[in-house]
Amino acid sequence: MRVPTLTRVTASPRTRALLLLWRSSRALSVAAAAFVVAEGALPVLVLVAMGRVTGAIPGAVEHGLSSPAGHRLLLDLAEAGVIYALSLLRGPVEDAITAAATARVDAVMQRRLVSAVCAPAGIEHLEDREVLNQLASARGELLGSQPAGAPLALVSQLGDRLTGVLACAALAIGFHWWLGVGLLAVWLGVRRPLADGMRLQASRVRSAAEPMRRSWYMLGLAWKPPAAKEVRMFGLGDWIAERHRDEWLKGIQPGWDGLRRLQRSAWITGGVVLVTYAIVAGWLGWAGYHDQISLRTLATMLPMLPTSMAAGSISYADISLEQLLSALPDLDSLTSRLARSGSLSAGGAPASGLPRELVSFDRVGFTYPGAASSVLSELDLELRVGHSLGLVGVNGAGKTTLVTLLAGMREPTAGRITVDGRPLNELSAREWQRQVAVVYQDFARLPLTAAENVGLFGAGAAEPALLERAAEQAGATDIIASLARGWDTVLSPHYAGGVDLSGGQWQRIALARALYAVSAGARVLVLDEPTAQLDVRGEAAFYERFLELTAGVTSIVISHRFASVRRANRIAVLDGGHITELGTHEQLLAGGGTYAHMFKLQAERFAADADGTRSEAGGR
Repeated sequence: MRVPTLTRVTASPRTRALLLLWRSSRALSVAAAAFVVAEGALPVLVLVAMGRVTGAIPGAVEHGLSSPAGHRLLLDLAEAGVIYALSLLRGPVEDAITAAATARVDAVMQRRLVSAVCAPAGIEHLEDREVLNQLASARGELLGSQPAGAPLALVSQLGDRLTGVLACAALAIGFHWWLGVGLLAVWLGVRRPLADGMRLQASRVRSAAEPMRRSWYMLGLAWKPPAAKEVRMFGLGDWIAERHRDEWLKGIQPGWDGLRRLQRSAWITGGVVLVTYAIVAGWLGWAGYHDQISLRTLATMLPMLPTSMAAGSISYADISLEQLLSALPDLDSLTSRLARSGSLSAGGAPASGLPRELVSFDRVGFTYPGAASSVLSELDLELRVGHSLGLVGVNGAGKTTLVTLLAGMREPTAGRITVDGRPLNELSAREWQRQVAVVYQDFARLPLTAAENVGLFGAGAAEPALLERAAEQAGATDIIASLARGWDTVLSPHYAGGVDLSGGQWQRIALARALYAVSAGARVLVLDEPTAQLDVRGEAAFYERFLELTAGVTSIVISHRFASVRRANRIAVLDGGHITELGTHEQLLAGGGTYAHMFKLQAERFAADADGTRSEAGGR
């Protein structure tokens, strides 16, 4: 499967943000729209009300508060007080709407991201550089802030800018039409280049996705458990901090350069706005001095000018908003792109209950993207139903790659895999993967309960009888019995009541997981280094029960330890990308080839270890 190229989507980030908010919650969208109107209108109404109060003061002073002029002043004061009180509620209301809407939007975005990355049946897209960049952008990893806040930040900006500008323009038009139209033209004229500059700035940050991803990865090494021991043992704290700084600066530098250019544009446009406002303010002062406008008009219009200056300016919040908005196209692109890639390899033929006879690799080849040579080349192999196959080979021979091809996680770049004579890519990928149970060499250690870890095949509804059977087969019964809450114990020390397990104990849990899947209906069992973390006694017990565990199951056992594979019905040697030897243990030993040579070396090593142990014991 190859991830298709990204198609161009024409919807603007602002449109995406508003649609995302609407789809997340219509009620909150309506509330946000009402808030936009109030956000823009209330400051202007306060100015109008205070202008009326100022205009009524001289009459009230001359005739007294008991006069009609005084009554008008009192009414204007009461009106201004009510409007001002309403304007003070904007902050708490905005906080409430923002918190509720951001939580809804974040939940929707996270569900879409999970659905997107899980849509393809394979894992190739998770190794694609552009997909990883888009995923980091959509999750907010590049900026360290969540794009879920973009819709409400946009709504707030619309309230501050669009509604406020229109209200101020309407007020100015009511005074002199040419003044309102002129100010509106200036606002729009200076805003356009600034908006273009901010969008370009956001694109620069997005283009630096790789160094930013590396910088956050380096920083995470300081506290994430997998690397914690090595970081401390080798004293890497200062080195990690320096590498994080270098990568972060590499990613942020283009943005800083662009920000300086944007600042120069802002100074120029700011100068245009300042000159315009100085001319308008001077004209208002001249008109007021010559009694061409009333005191009320002057008191309303003069404060309106600085209030409306936000329409022609930019702030760090504006730049941050553009950067957040730039992540939304990545969310949509991932959703559509990965949905399409998921359908490429997903055939429609049912796979439940397969294979019934044979799985065949016919001249299969595979090359990783960007690699100079193939991992597998013209590989031929048959997996007979109900039989076991041991697979051996040196490191890097392609054993694990073969397993991922069998499980439908990747598609061959040459040849084909057939199941009962039918090409694997014609089967339902999801159904086929439910037929294959794998104990991976790097199996997952999930911070879930023991029951959930073993019963993953049941998707959270594991059957108790099958759990007990799988634990008994894997030798994990005593492990479960030793846990404080048995099957309900969380297997992670990072949660209350949780515990961690040793490497060998986790190996048994992983083995039980695969055996549970077989009991629940999986038809193919793959064991990739199943005893790598078991002690000598556990390994010996596994060898003794190997035939019992794999009886009647189509199985593959991959191991460097020949005692694990010698009991298989057949053994295949993978070398140079294809199968070089195939037969029983006895046949391969008699053949004197690669298998016989490797088996002899390993047997001699164990014999030497045993003699050394006896000599040391005798010396003591």
